[in-house]
Amino acid sequence: MDKVALVTGCSSGIGFETALALAREGYHTYASMRDTKKGAKIQEIVKKENLPITIIPLDVDKPESISSAIKQVMTEKKRIDVLVNNAGYGIFGCLEDLTIDELKAQFETNFFAVARLIQEVAPIMRSQKSGAIVNVSSVAGRIGFPGSPAYISSKFALEGLSECLRYELSPFGVNTIIIEPGVIKTNFFGSMRMPKNAKPDSPYKDITNKVVAGVKMMAEMGTPPKEVAETIVKALKEKNPLPRYPVGNDAIMFLEAKKMKTDIEFENYLKKELF
Repeated sequence: MDKVALVTGCSSGIGFETALALAREGYHTYASMRDTKKGAKIQEIVKKENLPITIIPLDVDKPESISSAIKQVMTEKKRIDVLVNNAGYGIFGCLEDLTIDELKAQFETNFFAVARLIQEVAPIMRSQKSGAIVNVSSVAGRIGFPGSPAYISSKFALEGLSECLRYELSPFGVNTIIIEPGVIKTNFFGSMRMPKNAKPDSPYKDITNKVVAGVKMMAEMGTPPKEVAETIVKALKEKNPLPRYPVGNDAIMFLEAKKMKTDIEFENYLKKELF
């Protein structure tokens, strides 16, 4: 029987590489994306390598799109062994520069969409008595810093949800795995949104500009998304996967520093690194 995986956000970056990696491991992989026209590149590789990948539309912000995608997978394959929640975006801007609607939109995609997907997939995995849910978080789900509180808060929430699910789903044979990339060399930061109503004379302008510049510079030397995909495959092969898998030297460095320092020491360390 085919092992079946559903991956969100596969048009580029981490989702793109993860879909390919899982297919190469023998999973029949449903590579989902909001606009399937962006699937041309992955389709070329599918044909060249004869990979078991099906490209399907899935807009994670639309509950009916989630239901439709899962219905298609179940109609065709009758099971889902792996769900990789990868789709998401980020918005720069300090809290006062953001509107509540922008905060809500960030959580809608990065948190509530994940919760909806899990609510639909968890019953399937429970009935199978097996499965794995992989939530792509970020080192920003463990470490707060200025300039993008909406994104960071959504990832902190995702980490908390994932911890709860490890207790709730493990009795049914379902693993929950958190992936924590650092700065990844993708177009993610190029597509980061800015607050629509941020004023040119915002008191936070300098802070935001410094963080944006620093993160973009780090992205140029960032970890390749393929390493994240390889980490996901490695975690899925483990009989008892760890709760968290950091990816990238920067992520490991920051998390080790946070573990070894007091809160105040770490704040001062981070200020020095970022500014």
